[in-house]
Amino acid sequence: RRPLCGMPIQRAPHTPHEDGSACPGETSRGTAGNAGLPDAKPPFGCGASDPATHLRTIFYRMGFDDEGIVALSGAHTLGRAFAERSGTVENGYGDAKASKYTKSTCPVRHDGASGVGMAGGKAWTSNWLTFDNSYFQYLKRGKDDDLIWFPTDEALHKDEKFKVYFEKFADSKQAFFEAYCRAHKMLSEQGSDFGPSGGFSLPIAASKL
Repeated sequence: RRPLCGMPIQRAPHTPHEDGSACPGETSRGTAGNAGLPDAKPPFGCGASDPATHLRTIFYRMGFDDEGIVALSGAHTLGRAFAERSGTVENGYGDAKASKYTKSTCPVRHDGASGVGMAGGKAWTSNWLTFDNSYFQYLKRGKDDDLIWFPTDEALHKDEKFKVYFEKFADSKQAFFEAYCRAHKMLSEQGSDFGPSGGFSLPIAASKL
């Protein structure tokens, strides 16, 4: 429930939110044993027949609208999937199993410096340690077999209601950042019990490294 300390390093926008104590149980949202997070591929744990319906089934019950769902999906501009973890990709740990963009020598940091932590896996974006709107550039850059694009990602530009926000965030990093801040705060506070009443917020200066 606390601000992610690594986000400023990746040039993510500041996201003020309150501190809480409760975490949802693994099946508290009526889906598979993954705390109600969306599945990347069918079959979908909620029983939905298509990825767009699946995303809405998961997130509507948390109070999100379509803009919030698309904004949260933009978090995939960071990070990777691994064969040894989710099993949704063939790429695994280390340089030998890395994709084109996840080798230890890849320049993926926003400062251009070397160092990616553990190499390997497969990412959604080529600069997967920089928080920006590059996730939404999929249609502009074209298909890249070295990058992830799951059915739940594809739904964001194929579903007509999602597509409005997908294109909006592709055109404006600022619009994405603003929507993401709202959605991240809302997601972070899910299931929280605040004390004192209303919680507390840290000033922006205190959240900077």
